[in-house]
Amino acid sequence: MEPYDLVGNIMAYEDGELDEAETLALFAHLVRSGLAWSLQGSYGRAAAALIDNGYLSRDGSILKGTE
Repeated sequence: MEPYDLVGNIMAYEDGELDEAETLALFAHLVRSGLAWSLQGSYGRAAAALIDNGYLSRDGSILKGTE
């Protein structure tokens, strides 16, 4: 299995190049690793919104898709 390309995915997110599923996978990774809470504030706020709206669990598991 290839390692997760965190830097590449953050850059793609910043450039608006990720689809909804890829964005959800990125934030799941950021929550699992704890980085969501140590990067700039917009990442923590976005992660918290995904958790509050039931897309991610507090441990970073994806709970539902972005249909």
